[in-house]
Amino acid sequence: MAEIELKTAPVDFRFPTTNQTRHCFTRYIEFHRCVAAKGEEANECERFAKYYRSLCPGEWIERWAEQRENGSFPGPL
Repeated sequence: MAEIELKTAPVDFRFPTTNQTRHCFTRYIEFHRCVAAKGEEANECERFAKYYRSLCPGEWIERWAEQRENGSFPGPL
């Protein structure tokens, strides 16, 4: 059986507190900016996806995806 390795986003000194809400939101935005700049298939964007997926609750990600589709996402993409 293959061993599963679990990782989370690395320490980012822009977010020094234990509340990682802003860290989650920033990584989500970084991922979507990367995809917009480099395309859906860009491997360098995948690290941002891993970061936000490990930091953000699934409900937030789903809500943000809906907001992006509707044009009502609150962040700068």
